[in-house]
Amino acid sequence: MTDKKDIRILAYESSCDETSTAVIKNGREIESLVVATQIKSHQRFGGVVPEVASRHHIEVITQITKEALSEAKVTWNDIDAIAVTYGPGLVGALLIGVSAAKAASMATGIPLIGVDHIMGHIMAAQLEDEIEYPALALQVSGGHTELVLMHDPINFEIIGDTRDDAAGEAYDKIGRVLGVNYPAGKTIDTWAHQGNDTFNFPRAMLEDDDYDFSFSGLKSAFINTCHHADQIGEKLDKYDLAASFQAAVVDVLSHKTIRAIKEFKPKTFVLGGGVAANRGLRERLEAEIGKLDNKPKVIIPPMKLCGDNAAMIGAAAYNLYKAGKFSGLDLNADPSLELPYADAILDR
Repeated sequence: MTDKKDIRILAYESSCDETSTAVIKNGREIESLVVATQIKSHQRFGGVVPEVASRHHIEVITQITKEALSEAKVTWNDIDAIAVTYGPGLVGALLIGVSAAKAASMATGIPLIGVDHIMGHIMAAQLEDEIEYPALALQVSGGHTELVLMHDPINFEIIGDTRDDAAGEAYDKIGRVLGVNYPAGKTIDTWAHQGNDTFNFPRAMLEDDDYDFSFSGLKSAFINTCHHADQIGEKLDKYDLAASFQAAVVDVLSHKTIRAIKEFKPKTFVLGGGVAANRGLRERLEAEIGKLDNKPKVIIPPMKLCGDNAAMIGAAAYNLYKAGKFSGLDLNADPSLELPYADAILDR
């Protein structure tokens, strides 16, 4: 028997190439977390193949639902809500999770909560420490690079966004040039710590008066440098290339984040998303924030919560549960779902 004063949420995440389930208690405690990764299936293609991802989700989602309940030592009777990522992401992949969650909700009568994937990444911080509001989040992943102002646990607005490639996407693209298997971020980060910033790649939009980002020019400069060297038979140091690329990314991300902290004066700063696992970015942000006179609390989730996982979805869903924000059985996948943009961005 479990104490019904506690709120337990069974969460599903299937937006890309990880199938995950979790049971989260009171929005803070991970009672179980199961992640079925597909990385090896996609590596030979150099990236995620949507149809392959969807088929893998179908194969494992029933089993990992059972595993999440079993590891948490609970039954369906102990679950207060069923949460699921409904966007953004790959539409076929999203539909597997949404369909599983809706079927479970229909069969059990347990209420359903649809969760924005980006909100989930940000709320992974809630599983690490209490977030004091207002807060500011830098969300950096393979598909998104955003600065997000968090007014409270459920009301977020984007104050800065990438105009083209996301940071994680750029890592994977330059990784291909260097012969690094997908996903390339971890290897590039490791190499960067063994090299020096000798190539002075561009820092796009560094001094612009907004909080937007652009990484396509950096990616192109990197690729052109490598191709030119190949054409003239020059061998470039892969460690220096990685260090130079990462320095350009981290310079822009940290510079704009610090400026946003100074302007909006958040009580908490959160780093979220897959690229939050990048050691160079974590170290730089902690160092730069540490120099500020009015420092916000800094929450950086552990590595296991930076990638796609259902625990973060359960954390976000708890806040929606407390606010009475439930979904109907007509919930559908929304691959282009976005958090709202601040008025200042919409006016540009």
